[in-house]
Amino acid sequence: MYEVIDGKKVLTTPVSAEDLKNIHIGDIVYLNGDITTCRDVAHRRVVEYGRELPVDVKDKAILHAGPIIRPLGDDKFEMVSVGPTTSMRMEKFEKEFIAKTGVKLIVGKGGMGKGTEEGCMEHKALHCVFPAGCAVVAAVCVEEIEDAQWRDLGMPETLWVCRVKEFGPLIVSIDTHGNNLFEQKIMEI
Repeated sequence: MYEVIDGKKVLTTPVSAEDLKNIHIGDIVYLNGDITTCRDVAHRRVVEYGRELPVDVKDKAILHAGPIIRPLGDDKFEMVSVGPTTSMRMEKFEKEFIAKTGVKLIVGKGGMGKGTEEGCMEHKALHCVFPAGCAVVAAVCVEEIEDAQWRDLGMPETLWVCRVKEFGPLIVSIDTHGNNLFEQKIMEI
């Protein structure tokens, strides 16, 4: 769902292609609902090894991040810090990952390339940038960690399923039309 709340553009999972069609590069959005941390090894398992992602991210969001988590006991956890990691590390996987999982919002740090542009355009998804250096701010937006999958990968690579409230600001870097903010800015130099 897409709505404007107190002047903020807010996406709430599940997100549809219709929700994203009028959001463009450079726009600032916020997220309510589900976001799952998902880094290199998870992408590799899905794309190279053909494994099913044990979390349903269809019409939801992923975050390229390796968080710091505090165990609370009874299989409960608290988000301490969740700074985005460099998205370009996932570039070789992202187009196929979008196609296989149906994810609609990818959040990370820095730009991504042609494959992600194509994946976002073909499957009507967005890539957004969470400002670097704001890991504690991001953690405050996490209301609850609802699940943790692939714990065998260790804390940074585990799939931490989070419920977030006004997670952002998220700067749209690739839109559903395949426009790429970082690439456009490079061309201007």
